[in-house]
Amino acid sequence: MSARQATPSTDDITTIIAPLTDLEGPLLPMLHALQDQYGLIPDTAVPVLAETLNIGRAEVHGVISFYHDFRTNPVGRHVIKICRSEACQAVDGGALGKRVLDLLGLDWGGTTANGAVTVEPVYCLGMCACAPALMVDKTVHGRVDEAKIETILQEVGA
Repeated sequence: MSARQATPSTDDITTIIAPLTDLEGPLLPMLHALQDQYGLIPDTAVPVLAETLNIGRAEVHGVISFYHDFRTNPVGRHVIKICRSEACQAVDGGALGKRVLDLLGLDWGGTTANGAVTVEPVYCLGMCACAPALMVDKTVHGRVDEAKIETILQEVGA
């Protein structure tokens, strides 16, 4: 089974979450493990998690929908998160976000037609002193200007 497969079996899900059942508060680590494997939280995982943890499906769904980093829909091969907080906005972060969306022809949360990039808003990357900031996958970039964003977009195949 390949990574980012959206419809894993109950056995596949159980294999991923079983080592985490003894943790205190295992739901978040389980969700992270599933998303790391599949690129999203598969719908088929909700009943397995609920049964394993003896909680309601609504509670599992509530946790997934509460945390912005959890996804239930596929994303591009690369995710660009652009900071929308006050410090970044104060140094033209809004223009940066608009420029990226315009270059890619996307709205927030959109994915390029070639599946290379998804663009998401984020509300603070902890890089206020180096604003405006964005994150590509797990790499944070500070003091991003138009030239830097064009280089980043080329590197991710957008």
